[in-house]
Amino acid sequence: MKKWIVTLAVLSLVLAGCGANKNGGTGGAAGHEGHGQHQETPAAGQKDEHAGHGGEAKTELSTKAVWKMNPAQPQAGQDTSVSIQIQDDKGQPVEKFDLNHEKQLHLIAVSKDLSYFDHIHPEYKGKGVFEITTKLPAGGAYKLFADYVPTGSTATTKSEWIQVGGGAPAAKAPEPESKLTKVVDGKEISLQIDGLAAGKEVMLTYHLSDAATKKPIENLEPYLGAVGHVVILDEAAEQYLHVHPMDEKAKGPEAQFMTTFPKSGIYKIWGQFQQGGKTFIVPFVVKVP
Repeated sequence: MKKWIVTLAVLSLVLAGCGANKNGGTGGAAGHEGHGQHQETPAAGQKDEHAGHGGEAKTELSTKAVWKMNPAQPQAGQDTSVSIQIQDDKGQPVEKFDLNHEKQLHLIAVSKDLSYFDHIHPEYKGKGVFEITTKLPAGGAYKLFADYVPTGSTATTKSEWIQVGGGAPAAKAPEPESKLTKVVDGKEISLQIDGLAAGKEVMLTYHLSDAATKKPIENLEPYLGAVGHVVILDEAAEQYLHVHPMDEKAKGPEAQFMTTFPKSGIYKIWGQFQQGGKTFIVPFVVKVP
């Protein structure tokens, strides 16, 4: 009988030891909890970094964008109507969209050499159709990116190359800049990137000051519901990132954005901010090792 009691006691100790993890707790395995990192949703080979600071997981709805231009062959400097219909994988219109930074759809237009950039907002007409009239400044190839969030789904990006008729200036490849400081509309903006490298999270920190007085700017206004927005493209316009700030209610003099450059190469970064009711854009070109 004593042998049975000793055996049961030893067995109990063994089982208790198996139930404890290496950190001294019991039950589930130890691990790091999430830190509210931006979540990336691939779309047609691109990456999208819309605000993803935690919250409920959503099911990704498979969608496509049907693009129409009027005239079919846009001409430089002339009005062009852009129509985008968002459809599901069965070709049926997607009819409900969440507001994403105050808009249902963001449209980014860039020239092939990335010298031209615009961020505009088509009007929703119903039945999945968004429309806007715009002008493109010169002939050549442009890429359009549509950012939207179908209700109940995740942020999605679809893109389309278009050709614009008319005179085209000589293309100039983007050149990495050694000094990331520029003056735009009387404001001096510098960009600091900590630990720049492909495939890992990096912090983009903008510092804004008055170019004449050097006083820090502390009265930035919300632009589309946030202190600023950042759009990033590689030189081939294939790797696309749309990044929102860490602190959306910041007013300067600093604005921080966290992102991940998907691969090595040359990237152009456009930062968009607003002060005194006027939006301004500051571009930088960097080489990511």
